[in-house]
Amino acid sequence: MDNLITRVLLVEDEEDAREILEFYLDTVFDEVSIACDGEQGLDIYKKAYDDKKAFDLVLTDIRMPNKDGLSMIEDITKINDNQKFIIVSAYKDEEYLFKSINLNVISYFVKPLEVKNMMEMLKKVKTKVLEEKSKNETIDEVLRLNDSYTFNTKTNLLYNNDELINLSKKETLLIQALISDIKKIKSKDFLKEFIWNDPKTSDATMRTVIKRVKDKISDNDFIVSKKGLGYIIK
Repeated sequence: MDNLITRVLLVEDEEDAREILEFYLDTVFDEVSIACDGEQGLDIYKKAYDDKKAFDLVLTDIRMPNKDGLSMIEDITKINDNQKFIIVSAYKDEEYLFKSINLNVISYFVKPLEVKNMMEMLKKVKTKVLEEKSKNETIDEVLRLNDSYTFNTKTNLLYNNDELINLSKKETLLIQALISDIKKIKSKDFLKEFIWNDPKTSDATMRTVIKRVKDKISDNDFIVSKKGLGYIIK
């Protein structure tokens, strides 16, 4: 299952931008590593690559101290010429864009960031990464949830017939929680412990995640609420 974990390296020297990007990346990808400049980013990348835990995406600023983003990208490409990058910069610099053409740069975000567009791109990147990873995995078990939906317990991917449903980390954990001992009702406390590892998580937070999933499967909803007891798949 480790091969299906999605990993991102964020390299950003501005603290505010770094915190914002980390927050949004963490809602999409499984693991997010942080570096404050290109030199630190390269060191983190080398170690992860040597440990066979390479990053699926490197998201980096351009102008940074010690080593700029493009120099870091060039060095990383020498290690892994298939590495994918997204550039974030406060500058619409044609020279930088031209230099990045042959460096597997798949997108370019300009500060101030447009969150909606950025999130759409990140979700598309994750979906593509998972689809590519799953091609190399042997299907272990496909669990049919109803006439429309199946959940692959090997890849942790939800499908509406052949269409992949894009889920966040928490949404995926909700499905995993509900299919564990699938015939049993899952209490609120069980779901909170499973998804957040914290039974003190608020009911509102839990309901928000459940609603997001139910909105995505509204054409043939399989999550049933049992008043006073919890939730079950039917």
